[in-house]
Amino acid sequence: MQRIFHTPEGVRDIYNGECSQKHHLQTEIRKVFDSYGYEEIETPSFEYFEVFSREVGTIPSKDLYKFFDREGNTLVLRPDFTPSVSRACATYFNPEHQVITLSYTGNTFINNSSYQGRLKETTQMGVERIGDDSAEAELLAMTVECLLKAGLKEFQVSVGQVDYFKSLLQDANLDIEEEENLRSLISQKNYFGVEDLVRSQNIPESLEKAFLELPHLFGSSEILQKARSLTDNICAIKAVERLEEIYEILKIYGYEKYVSFDFGMLSKFQYYTGIIFQAYTYGTGEPVVKGGRYNNLLKHFGKPAASIGFGITVDNLLMALSRQKISLPEKKAPVILTYTEANRREAILEAQKLRNEGTAVALRREKEDC
Repeated sequence: MQRIFHTPEGVRDIYNGECSQKHHLQTEIRKVFDSYGYEEIETPSFEYFEVFSREVGTIPSKDLYKFFDREGNTLVLRPDFTPSVSRACATYFNPEHQVITLSYTGNTFINNSSYQGRLKETTQMGVERIGDDSAEAELLAMTVECLLKAGLKEFQVSVGQVDYFKSLLQDANLDIEEEENLRSLISQKNYFGVEDLVRSQNIPESLEKAFLELPHLFGSSEILQKARSLTDNICAIKAVERLEEIYEILKIYGYEKYVSFDFGMLSKFQYYTGIIFQAYTYGTGEPVVKGGRYNNLLKHFGKPAASIGFGITVDNLLMALSRQKISLPEKKAPVILTYTEANRREAILEAQKLRNEGTAVALRREKEDC
């Protein structure tokens, strides 16, 4: 049998200085979670398929790692923490009557196409605030603080509003397939594709104009007024008003300079219902943070509750820090004490003394001539 010494495609070993840097980064992020009063939770690495089924609105089935247990149940390696934490919250807590604040750290597994060049196993850290319909500004402030704590100086948190798009869709009366095509084209900022699709439909001119503007509708807080001017849909206007309110609260934190708005941001996760956000920085093409509101997800687990959360992809953040030449502390190398059989006792006692004083010590037996 051929011996295999390399990892499968899409996963990698992390060792030496990078491993200690990653642990340091996780410790700093966890300090932010703790400072906001979030309690840690651990969920299993694999769950029943139903937790991540199409009805939940998470990762497509083709991208899941699926297998069977002895009883024939379909199990899935966790691709996304939010459904897992929501399932656990519905099992052990009462979000209908109290606000639940949970934080997590662990790995997710997505069977990405090999052509995408993404890792298939990544470490995520995040928080979920369940049973609260008014905490968007706090979650955005936490996102900013986590990235500052990591050492980043230049980054942007881009905030979208799913309800704005959904409100326009209700007036357009498109079929499901056309809705999905439009969502995809707007997310990709495919201006010409959006134009072709919209103009092939029999929708009012004012609504057509709003859809055509969505891929362009991103920037600083001034963009909120433009979004308001594009529609008279009451729900869409309320969505804009909510973003305006969130922006004013972020000014109290002093973090408004890190935030921009993007009405063309439409997540592939179907469970998002209100604001969604992603954080970007130099050195990685992927977001380092993704989050949003998901008020309908807990219905799937029997306890409906307004909820919001975000997840930090630690591997992407670590890559960005490296490429921006932002150094993280590495674990200090241990003191090495060598010994022979003759002085083993003295070496052990000296090592224990130093360890009790807080020094890391590695004992090494000297090679003796035969």
